[in-house]
Amino acid sequence: MVRKHIFFSGRVQGVGFRYRSYYLAESLGLTGWVRNCYDERVEMEVQGKEAVIYEFIERMKKQHFIRIDEVEMSEIPREEEVSFCIRD
Repeated sequence: MVRKHIFFSGRVQGVGFRYRSYYLAESLGLTGWVRNCYDERVEMEVQGKEAVIYEFIERMKKQHFIRIDEVEMSEIPREEEVSFCIRD
C-alpha cells in the first residue's frame, strides 16, 4: 500500500476530470482526494496498491475530453482514510 501526491497538467480542468477520477478511484478501491489548482493543473493524493494507482492513471489518460500532458508524482506517507473525495 502506497500514497502518491500527483499533479496532472494538460486539458484537465473544465472537462470532468475530478468527477471521473472520483468514480474511477472509488471503483478501484483507492482512497484520497482530488482538487483543481489555480494554475490550471489538477492536484491529487491517492492511496492504494501501487499497480492499481498506475492502472488508474492509465485509465484516466483514456477518458474522453481529457488530455494529460504531464504527470508529476511523488510518494508520501500513508494516511488512515476510507474513501476518495473531491475537494474545492
